[in-house]
Amino acid sequence: MADPRITIVGASLAGLRTAEAVLAELPQARIMLVGDEPHAPYNRPPLSKDSMEALAGGQAPRAEVFEKLLLRSKIMPGQIEMRLGVAAAGIESGNVRLEDGALLRSDFVVAATGIRPRRMPMQGAADRRHVLRSFDDAEALAQAMRPGAQMVVIGAGFIGCEIAATARKLGLHVTVVEPAPQPMLRALGHRVAAAMAALHRRHGVTLLTGRSVETFEAERVILDDGKALEADVIVEALGSRPNTEWLAASGADLSDGVLVDDRMQAIGAQNLLAVGDLARFANPLFDDLPRRVEHWCVPGQTAKRAAATIAARVSGGAPAPDFAPMPSFWSDQYGMRVQAFGAPALAETQTVVEGDLTQIGVAPIVVEYARGDHLVGVIGLGAPPALIARYRARLMDALCAPVTA
Repeated sequence: MADPRITIVGASLAGLRTAEAVLAELPQARIMLVGDEPHAPYNRPPLSKDSMEALAGGQAPRAEVFEKLLLRSKIMPGQIEMRLGVAAAGIESGNVRLEDGALLRSDFVVAATGIRPRRMPMQGAADRRHVLRSFDDAEALAQAMRPGAQMVVIGAGFIGCEIAATARKLGLHVTVVEPAPQPMLRALGHRVAAAMAALHRRHGVTLLTGRSVETFEAERVILDDGKALEADVIVEALGSRPNTEWLAASGADLSDGVLVDDRMQAIGAQNLLAVGDLARFANPLFDDLPRRVEHWCVPGQTAKRAAATIAARVSGGAPAPDFAPMPSFWSDQYGMRVQAFGAPALAETQTVVEGDLTQIGVAPIVVEYARGDHLVGVIGLGAPPALIARYRARLMDALCAPVTA
């Protein structure tokens, strides 16, 4: 296969990094990068933070805000083809059919279509309801974020909490509705989540936990206990769904994203690979259970793995060693960096090893997470880089240590 044709569907971080990694492995490859948005690949995490603040506060023109989001790339003009503003409609005999009818003949297809926000199932308040995934979403939400406005955020995951923190900084009155007992509970565990709840309340957020939305009525959000919340702006931050519908005929396991092996090859679809938020794979650092990991580091890690796999298949080379990436994520809330490594969500216990959770947002804190006797994660709350780096190294040593009977 002298000049393999590789179609990468999804022109965000995972897709762009895959194109770069394939070119590094196979300079002769013919790469087509397809994206449903009209925009060039851009960075999404700042949308709920700095970019939102700039758009809402009028600190910079729209074009200038977007320019700062553009992903930098080593790809030179003409090295790859791009089709932006058109979505993939399906897979036909291993080739990609686009919604405009075009058929892209492909030796390999890389699925990098990521995720989309979940929506509330009920009708009503359409002119005030927002989600946040794209730059266009951010721009629409920013236009509604006026000082003094009443905002209701439905869902207290990281996106919901980041939007709440940004809105408070901009002078909005914010109520967050969350069915779980604490915000960000699954990712942080009870103790740290409770401390984060206290931080939000200290900054003026009304946090209603153990509650859900029943319906939308006039200019109010009605909760399951009958409480009515005035709402000029409503944000649905209810998690995400993987964008796999276009792969329905591929033969892959799509029960949650795309099930792949440790080489990012889709199980049940020979020439299909998946990367980024879409890929569900087992990480031997923790166990053999395949999981999707919606962390910013995963697109780059899986992109390099997929490119190495394609290169090995083109050249007939040997499989690469086991794929065991260290997950990491971060969040900025009220000027405090939350930085995590490993898989804190798998932990059974949490131990504060630096600082005091009652001083959250004031002094550095480091928390270690363990499953049984084994460390599985570490989180820094306002911790300086050198401090969190020391505990990250300790975690990596623990995860890579041989298991003894």
